[in-house]
Amino acid sequence: MSPIYTRTGDQGETALGGGWRVSKGHLRVEAYGTVDELNAHVGLAIALGMPPTLASKLSIIQNELFQVGSDLCFLESDPQKAQMPQITKEHVKRLENWLDALSSEIPALRNFILPGGVATAAQLQVARTVCRRAERIVATLASHEEIGSFVLPYLNRLSDLLFVMARHENHQHGISEPQWNAHT
Repeated sequence: MSPIYTRTGDQGETALGGGWRVSKGHLRVEAYGTVDELNAHVGLAIALGMPPTLASKLSIIQNELFQVGSDLCFLESDPQKAQMPQITKEHVKRLENWLDALSSEIPALRNFILPGGVATAAQLQVARTVCRRAERIVATLASHEEIGSFVLPYLNRLSDLLFVMARHENHQHGISEPQWNAHT
């Protein structure tokens, strides 16, 4: 096995999936780097002891986040892109189905809530905020360069799902959601 270090990034550049060299500060690198950060936060949520029903969904999401990263790592014009797994309408639809099912198991939202409650719920809220940041970065990238058609919808639904999962976790543990008090 070769060493993990290559020394090719020592001057502040990295290679995209198709071999194009870009600055490590390039918006595309920032986009897939933030998706990678999101994936680590999802992994931490699982490690904190998510119930099996949510852990199995989050495990699927972790694999799909690698697909999002792969989708972002290759330029749309790169011929190798067609050979890489990509996020599709079916991925987005599955997130919507999970959202609908979990939403039906929790009380309707009547006030803004603060992140918190049990540790797993709080960690899902952290993941949600990183997902929203990834979505903003990808939206900015999409205004400059072509990206996969379903990357933005996937991140948008995923942030909603992470929010609902956090609420579901608190509900399952009988924990009242911390509510925003606008008068403090």
